[in-house]
Parts: sequence; structure tokens; C-alpha cells
Amino acid sequence: MPHPINVRIEKLVYGGEGLAHHEGHTVFAPFVLPDESVSIEPVETRKKFIRGRVAQIKTPSTDRAVPPCPYFGVCGGCNYQHIPYELQLRYKAEILRETLSRLGRLQWDGPIVPHASPPFGYRNRVQWKIARDEGGSFEIGYFQAGSQKLCAIRQCPIASPRLNEALGAIVNLLPSGKLSAGVEIEVFADQDDTRLLLNAAMDAAPAETAALLRSALPSVDTLLIHDQRTDRFELSGPGHIDYRVGDHNYRIGHLSFFQVNRFVLDDLVRSVIGEARGKLALDLFAGVGLFSVPLANRFERLIAVESNIAAARDLQANLQASGAASPNLRQTTVEAFLEHWHERPDLVVLDPPRTGVAARALARLIKIAPEEIVYLSCDPATLARDLAILAGETQNPRGYRISELHLVDIFPQTYHIEALVRLSRRA
Repeated sequence: MPHPINVRIEKLVYGGEGLAHHEGHTVFAPFVLPDESVSIEPVETRKKFIRGRVAQIKTPSTDRAVPPCPYFGVCGGCNYQHIPYELQLRYKAEILRETLSRLGRLQWDGPIVPHASPPFGYRNRVQWKIARDEGGSFEIGYFQAGSQKLCAIRQCPIASPRLNEALGAIVNLLPSGKLSAGVEIEVFADQDDTRLLLNAAMDAAPAETAALLRSALPSVDTLLIHDQRTDRFELSGPGHIDYRVGDHNYRIGHLSFFQVNRFVLDDLVRSVIGEARGKLALDLFAGVGLFSVPLANRFERLIAVESNIAAARDLQANLQASGAASPNLRQTTVEAFLEHWHERPDLVVLDPPRTGVAARALARLIKIAPEEIVYLSCDPATLARDLAILAGETQNPRGYRISELHLVDIFPQTYHIEALVRLSRRA
């Protein structure tokens, strides 16, 4: 067993850890605050870094808060409950600015506009696992951080009240043994936190399980069960749930992605759309149309691009229901679409997955030269990489400049950072 080492935490870094130095090693540890003196028990030692767990906080920060969740530090869901919420926003902004500078060579000296969320009860979607505990009883919860071991829970402070109510109902079913180990359950609540969409994957008879879950959860509108023995799906209900954001309604199916923070969606859409109007807008990685639907009512033409077949189906329905004059859906990849696109848009919206935008798609964007690009990112590292291509003066002196940078806090209590960047074409 390695001996503990004593360090002073210098700063927080992306990933939920604090950074320190010790005898030529960079040291990383979770659940700490800057300027705290801590004793670290190494769990991984490499040539240049040590990753460890906190054995003792010798000098706690005066900013340290008491986490409200009894599972914090064991459950892998939250990283920052020991930090007051206002400070979480400040630290995330610092990490975002530093990442853009270090990885993208982008010096942004302007403000990072914060968009705060209520810090608890914000999640409209959660995923739970069911497993046996050491005594053989069935339990439900999340995986512990960095492991496949279950952290059994009875509540989740970051989930909405309706989702916590669903959790309690499922807990009450566990003693019957009808929901066995290996079951995965995903629950999604609508904007009013009243109606539910539920996905379940299990080795069990779908019809019997559907009846069991519907009896226990009367607020479920639609239920999809994946029978893993036969790799077949059984649907009970309409196959989608309706979700309202601002003045627009969205159909969201069982296999479609949608933002998980029920409090910031109106603000997020307003921030992305801004005052934009014009002849042509491209919404790339459009999903179910969170931005396509309002854009379609502001532009003479809208092209929405989405490769996922389930999301594209919802996107088509949402565009048709919006009443927009001429929305156009392309079910293909963004790279394939841009490869054959030559017309200059007034606006391009990018909302890619964590992997960011492919380099060849960025090169095509620069070539078609939209007047404005709005990039919504869920990963600062890939954002920095992509902005270096779009807005880095050494790589692209005639490309784009950053005109606005926003931090939209979709995931309070976690290290995750959602950044919104507005780019304007250089003259």
C-alpha cells in the first residue's frame, strides 16, 4: 500500500479533479477545492502523474459546503456537491477559458456569460441499474465512480420530483423479484414533470414486465421494453412523449436524444437563436429539432441535418407540426451533407456529440463561408480543437472570430461544461 502524500490543491481541472504537484509528479484527486491542504492516497502512479483518493483534508477551504446527498462521493453521478453553486459556475468558466487557451491557442479576454440553473431537481432524464447486493437482495441505483459496482440509492437530489417518485415505486417492486439483476431502466419526464416515457432492457417477458411497470407507475405514457434474450422490442403506448419549450411543442421518441435539464431549455434556445433572421439557415446535428423548429419560422429556408433514424423521424414530425413554410430535412451525416453543399447560409448551428465536428466538415464550412456560426459544445477539449480551425488566426486568418462565449450550466453538481460560442465571419 503506497504511503499517503501531502499536497496543496492548486486548481480544479476538467474531469472533476483537483490538481497539485509532488516531487516532480502532477497529482490529481477528486472532491477537493483550490488551496486545500490534503493527504492523498495514490491509486495510480505513472512516470509523470499520480491519481489518488483523499485520505484526509488537513486544511479545508472556507468555501467547502456540506453535500446534501448521502451518496455523494460514492455514486458516480456528481462531482461538485462540496462546492457552493455560485463557485461551481466560476470554476467551470475558468476551466473553459483555460482549455480554449491551452488546447486551441485561443485567447478569449471577453466575458463568459453564465446561464445558471436551479442546482438540484433539474434532471428530466435518468438511467438506473438493478443488481444484487452482497446479501442477495435486489437493489437499484447508479454505478459507483469508475466501476461497475452498484451504488444503491433511495433518492437522487439532482433528479426531478416525478423521477424520484418513479424511483420509489420501482424500489417497492424489488422485493417481488420480478425485476431481476441486470435490468436497466431509463425514465424521461415532460416539461411539467407530470408524464413519463420509460425504456427498460431486461431478460424477461416483455408483456408481463410492461403490465407490472404500468401498474406501479401510472404516470407512464409510453413504455418500450427491450427483451435482451431475443433482441426484440415491445412498445406499450404511442412511442413518444410531448415536450414543450417556449412556444413550441416537440415529439420525443424512445430512442431520441434530448437535453436533460428541464430548467434551462427556454434560455438555451433563446441564446442559440438570438435575433437571427434571413434567407437560409443550416441546423447541423439537428436531433429532434430543438433549434430547427424556431429557426424554421425565422428563415425563408431551413435545412435540418440529422443522421440518427429515430431522431430524424421525430424531427420530421416536429417540423411538419411547426407550420413553417419550407423546412427541409436531410437524413445523412453532416460530413456527407456538407461535401455536396455550395450555397452560402446566413446562419449555421452546430450541436455535435462529445467527439465534436469532423475536420473535413469544418473545412467545408469555411469554404461555404456562412455569415454566422453558433456552436453548442458539451466537451471543452473538442470545442478548443474545432475553434482552432474555425477561429484560430494562425490556421485560418480569414475565417471567423468569436463574438460571444456562454457557459450554459446544463449539469449542475458535475464537472460537465456546456459552452455556446457565437462566431462571426471576418471581413
